Amino acid sequence: MWRMQVPIEWLPASGHPEQLILLLHGWGADGRSMAPLAQALRLAFPQAAVLAPDAPQPVAVDAADAASRQWYSTDGLTPEAWPQRVADALPPLRQWVQAQQQRLGVSPAATALGGFSQGAVLALALALQDDGICGRVLAFGACFTAQPLAAPRHTTVHLFHGADDRVIPPDGSRQALAWLGELQGDATMDIANGIGHELHPALIDCALHRLKTHIPLRTWQAAMGAAATLAPRAGHDLDD
Repeated sequence: MWRMQVPIEWLPASGHPEQLILLLHGWGADGRSMAPLAQALRLAFPQAAVLAPDAPQPVAVDAADAASRQWYSTDGLTPEAWPQRVADALPPLRQWVQAQQQRLGVSPAATALGGFSQGAVLALALALQDDGICGRVLAFGACFTAQPLAAPRHTTVHLFHGADDRVIPPDGSRQALAWLGELQGDATMDIANGIGHELHPALIDCALHRLKTHIPLRTWQAAMGAAATLAPRAGHDLDD
């Protein structure tokens, strides 16, 4: 498991955490760069534990800037090599996520895994590989590295993108939404005009709205299944 510095770890003022929100920063940044999103989530969900770690790798071995971190190296990265490089980073990330869930006593269903750019790419990949490791993914300015073969059944994916993003164009989120839709996954998308590759306040507001108002598809399906079970059969009265 990665040994990571966690510059942001905000716990409820009192009582046990009811939710766990883990935020993964983008390439060349650190956990503190997620502070605007972390603060907004902390205010909206005061009983949540909010963590934003530093990625384990420096961008360069001799980097003078300790805040320049990465989840996987981009040196010599090609589209063909990208999926494997992301996949190689998932096992230690999974262990770290599970360790935080165990340490803070929060279930996977009550865990949200958020990320920006490279961090969001990892969050999406982990949700595909480990269905149910978290209840929600908040992916800002990201995409899938390859077309998924199956959609997660226990995780809702929320995609957020700037319309003017030139680093990872918004078509990345559009394609992800289309793929998940074809696989009958549960996903939403918000694209904000006039915004580039950034964790913009407008996108953060979209994330808060989705978390507060979106009812996961699995919840609807469970409710519909229960309703069907309770529905009277043809030719029988309710009192039979």
